Amino acid sequence: MKKLIVIVAAVAALFACSSEKAPFNYRGLAMNMPLTQFMDSLQARGFAVDTAASDSGKTWVLKSEGVPYHVLLAFKGEKLLMAQENYTMSTNDSTRDAWQELRDNLEKELGTWPNMPKHGDDHKVATFETDGGFITLTLENTYSPNLNVRYTVKEEEK
Repeated sequence: MKKLIVIVAAVAALFACSSEKAPFNYRGLAMNMPLTQFMDSLQARGFAVDTAASDSGKTWVLKSEGVPYHVLLAFKGEKLLMAQENYTMSTNDSTRDAWQELRDNLEKELGTWPNMPKHGDDHKVATFETDGGFITLTLENTYSPNLNVRYTVKEEEK
């Protein structure tokens, strides 16, 4: 009888461990980690806080020399709410190509198709829903090239 109980407990533990979901992440960094730890991880990757563009109580803007975008982080207390990449590109063609490449990579990585409420040549929106949040790619080439990728954490149900 004891062996049967041990076997049942082991099987239950196996199913419990295998059903754990990976946390929603931004470029490999879990978005549920404390904000200071998340910031330290970005700074270890070469990003620095742009104090002129940041609001220290609600948002931080981080820049790095080696990447074509800057990162905007929105937070409340120690909880990260959103990370957004704003790309700096010189032509509308370059933003269209980057948008398509980012969308294709996310399709492969997440194994799902996006919801696309806007799908024109110069205004496209693609939203991927995951267990922990949403990833939204937005292309708006109206007067100047504009491309951003937003990682938004889902609000916890109460």
